[in-house]
Amino acid sequence: MAEPLRDRARRATGWRLRMNGDTRPHYVVCGNDPLAYWVVKALLATELPQGQVRITLVVPERRRSDGPDGRDLDGVQVVKADRLDEATFRRAGLAGADGLALLHQDDVGNMQAALCAQEVEPRLRLVVRMFNTSLANGVRQLFPDSAVLSDASMAAPAFVAAALSEVAPTHFRHSGRTLYVARRDDVRPADVVCGLAVTTDPDLVRVLPADEQSADVVLAEATGQPAGTELAARRLVRARRRRQPLAVLLRAVRSFATRKIGIAVLLLLGVIAVLGWLNGRAAGVSWAEALYLTLVTTLSGQDPDVTKPAAAQIMQVVLNLAGLALIPLITAVVVDGIVNARLALHAGRIQPVRAGHVVVVGLGNIGTRVMAQLRDFGVEVVVIDRNPEARGAALARRLGVPLIVGDAAREETLRSASVEHCQALVVVSTDDGVNLRAALNARVLSADVRVVLRLFDGDFAERIQKAFGIGISRSVSYLAAPSFAVALLDRAVIATIPVDRHALLVVEVPVVAGAPLDGRPIAAVARPGEVRLLAHTPSGQKTDWKADPRMMISAGDRLTVVARRAGLSALLRESTPPPPPVTSPGPAGAPVPRSPEE
Repeated sequence: MAEPLRDRARRATGWRLRMNGDTRPHYVVCGNDPLAYWVVKALLATELPQGQVRITLVVPERRRSDGPDGRDLDGVQVVKADRLDEATFRRAGLAGADGLALLHQDDVGNMQAALCAQEVEPRLRLVVRMFNTSLANGVRQLFPDSAVLSDASMAAPAFVAAALSEVAPTHFRHSGRTLYVARRDDVRPADVVCGLAVTTDPDLVRVLPADEQSADVVLAEATGQPAGTELAARRLVRARRRRQPLAVLLRAVRSFATRKIGIAVLLLLGVIAVLGWLNGRAAGVSWAEALYLTLVTTLSGQDPDVTKPAAAQIMQVVLNLAGLALIPLITAVVVDGIVNARLALHAGRIQPVRAGHVVVVGLGNIGTRVMAQLRDFGVEVVVIDRNPEARGAALARRLGVPLIVGDAAREETLRSASVEHCQALVVVSTDDGVNLRAALNARVLSADVRVVLRLFDGDFAERIQKAFGIGISRSVSYLAAPSFAVALLDRAVIATIPVDRHALLVVEVPVVAGAPLDGRPIAAVARPGEVRLLAHTPSGQKTDWKADPRMMISAGDRLTVVARRAGLSALLRESTPPPPPVTSPGPAGAPVPRSPEE
């Protein structure tokens, strides 16, 4: 057991010497979507005591999506391979690397890649992206030094909260306390632990402000009072109302037959009506008698009468011909209507008109979790997906959530979900183009609808916000990437707190002997806008949630902080001693510096 611990300590402190003389920590990232892009960017922005990390990115030969995957970033070694096998990992220099991140959207494929990686480097820090929790438990059992994370579970609460116009319902337990994110107005002053952000101005959100009292979003201790998101969900459930079923009947009638058959029937009935009117005038009968003669002539034919005027005979013949055409058209309408009704019921397009509900577009990883969490809150949900067998379709049917199969970018699909009367539209499909068209069409149906839009490209999201006034956009990859990056660096992430387009990390950082923070006061930890201290745990003692800023930090202490990515990188440098200088080998017999454990 001593050897694995020794190797892990080397990876953590960065004193392992590479054969090529590069002593920087080396991490291998495998992915083909924006999550890999944002994780690599987060790692590139990380400055460890040993210096900037070295990154090798393994991507497929051809791009698998329109979004960025990191292959164009500067300072990254790119290895192109369609299979994650032992040969690929050796090409990427995995032997001797400090960590591996498997970020593909294939749970089984990630597990197979992890087994291959273990053959190349048995003692490897492993971070795996997983959706299936049962597989995640298996990975933890097979690879003790691993972290299994789900970007969907991290980001879904932010979409739910945005749909309900609340802050993200993040909660976590640490040192005997359960903490959660809430608005200051929703919690008692005594329960507030610290201020997190000022969100009163949507165009200028300030996180971790110097004046904690100005923060309207806070971290509070749970004392039995429901969180803000739960309160908003309860208000929405109480205010829910349904409209009269007459609209449902009208919608069913409109969808009973196709448009071409309907036009043909209307034209034929118009011809019969005109000829019946002319026939009645020629015969000099009342309108009731004219109707009777028209129906009898059209549907059953009329005995021929050669003594009639030529005009009457012509109208009689035309009415008989119209009757012959009307019977097959009526049959076509009935058959077409039955078929359309069955297809519409199967696809979920015939739905009652709803109001006050939430519409979720896309039943992938994120959409499935958003739907389930809203359903847990008791909020009425309608989901849309073009694939009847989407990942979350089975769960939707099991929960009794209406599923509309269709293109969310089309107005008729949105009308089927009563988007014009909904509380919010959450658009989380994997296609930015479809997401944008669905959001814009929803705004056409209702200018006041609340749109929560998933866009992979952050710059594109900002331009959309300015151009169309869609101010709530979320990038799943951007929200989840800091947690993956910190886990790869072998730091325990307690929680990730999304605030607008920012991601705050709650991390417990140990202070190592000889670090710059060793012997300094606790007040030196806090940095406005970057780092805020939550708790101080002296070595061998209980956690102090109200530490005196004048108290000195000692080696072995643990600091629980909430920080932005850049602030956490700076704190990690200050909590770890700098490595000893590495010099090139001197003349024969000259000493060569070695790491302390060697």
